[in-house]
Amino acid sequence: MPEPRHSPDREDTLATRASLLGRLKNWDDSRSWQEFTETYSRLIRAVAIKSGLTEAEAKDVEQETLLSVAKTIHEFESNPDRGSFKSWLLNLTRWRVADQFRRRAPAGTVKSSAADGTNTRTPTIERVPGQPSFDDAWESEWKRNILEVAMERISREVKPKHLQIFDLYTRRHMAAGDVARELGVTRVQVYIVHHRLTKLLKQEVEQLSKALE
Repeated sequence: MPEPRHSPDREDTLATRASLLGRLKNWDDSRSWQEFTETYSRLIRAVAIKSGLTEAEAKDVEQETLLSVAKTIHEFESNPDRGSFKSWLLNLTRWRVADQFRRRAPAGTVKSSAADGTNTRTPTIERVPGQPSFDDAWESEWKRNILEVAMERISREVKPKHLQIFDLYTRRHMAAGDVARELGVTRVQVYIVHHRLTKLLKQEVEQLSKALE
């Protein structure tokens, strides 16, 4: 069975990714900004939605967080005490989420039902996610996002049929015999694709984790 294909101009090396933050300081580097956006947009939106925002509000959080990165990336890079990029981006996202809650209504205002006068809206300040719950959501979505990005990256290197095999057998847990019949391959091919792509995915996740955290 042929080995996974590798694009000749592939720039997904650890060194390239590690330098991404430095390249973002150049606002005209559209390729680097596109890579950054593809890597982090879904993460930011997902955490915003888990925090209780609507799709539209989460989209605003995404755009405003990316804008904050653009405006302050030079400060992050030049500060030796900045901590990890992961924590820095978490805080930027948390602040933008809080901004969205504050925009809904002035802090402390409530809306009463017409029937019995009971409050139907929680004060805005109480609805802003607390640190433990927000951090948990961030960690969960961070791991999910890295896995999805890693899967997208290896999907550019392997044959479409191998991706189908991997999706059905490894991700959807279909029996090897059923996958073989469905796609017209042998069980041995199913096992080999599973082994090779699982190894590739693990390597990609490890590299992304090192470079992006």
